[in-house]
Amino acid sequence: MVYYQDRLAGIVSETDEGYEFTYDADYLNTETAKPISLTLPLSKEKYTDRVLFAFFDGLIPEGWLLNLATDHWKVKRNDRFELLLLTCRDTIGAVTIIPENE
Repeated sequence: MVYYQDRLAGIVSETDEGYEFTYDADYLNTETAKPISLTLPLSKEKYTDRVLFAFFDGLIPEGWLLNLATDHWKVKRNDRFELLLLTCRDTIGAVTIIPENE
């Protein structure tokens, strides 16, 4: 689940074909709704891509923080979606990623 400033903004998911992002309908209906990224403008339509969207991939730590995360959670560096779910709960910016099962 993708939160923008503590409000549910949408859902990012991994599929057999790649990745999907959909804005939450309630979020879109608020006057204060803002896109989570310029590359993912507000839309009722589902975004799809074969690779993880650049915006989400950019949230994943790099360097020694990435090494720490992969060692701690025993996750492969190329499993970008799992890294997104594990490491992006407390990002520097306005967007937070929280797994659906939590």
